[in-house]
Amino acid sequence: MLSPASSATGSDNGDAPLRSTSHASGRVEIAAKYGHNRASSHQSTIMTLSFEDFPPGHFGSFGPHHVSREEILAFAAEFDPQPMHLDEEAANRSMLKGLSGSGWHLCSIMMRMMVDGFVGRSASLGSPGVNEVRWLAPLRPGDDLTLDVDVTEARVSRSRPETGIVMFKCVARNAAGQALCEMVSPIMMARRAPTERAG
Repeated sequence: MLSPASSATGSDNGDAPLRSTSHASGRVEIAAKYGHNRASSHQSTIMTLSFEDFPPGHFGSFGPHHVSREEILAFAAEFDPQPMHLDEEAANRSMLKGLSGSGWHLCSIMMRMMVDGFVGRSASLGSPGVNEVRWLAPLRPGDDLTLDVDVTEARVSRSRPETGIVMFKCVARNAAGQALCEMVSPIMMARRAPTERAG
């Protein structure tokens, strides 16, 4: 299981700080640059994560991901052009009391952090959907987001025994630790080969 991310120094290209987490199958180094987590060159030596690597419990924490005012305005203009996401004065008059990012923007960021953090190096077979999304507090310009990921359930598929279903609960937080969004979603994961499981 991954432990919460701890700070580290250095990077694969010498210009991005690293966030590191430990895993039973090896060491993972995540680089924070341009607002995204980016897997380092060490990733090529890391095993693909299978269903068996996701027991219930805390899986890891990823980030930070910086959100700029320009990103908020650009996403809103394209996908969610409501006044509280586009106009300062209108936002100040709204119940949000200031410019805020679209909830769908926040969900998209969370998905990016999941892919960069672990889904991109897992044996993911996709997801049947999202069970729950809760927007708890506004996403503000300048927020630095972290993502806490927990496995709430992991079970083998009855109809496809070579496949497992892992239920994730992801919580996005700002730098103050305030929870902005909770997302609960299953992801289908390939299981290891029987010989590997026995080992």
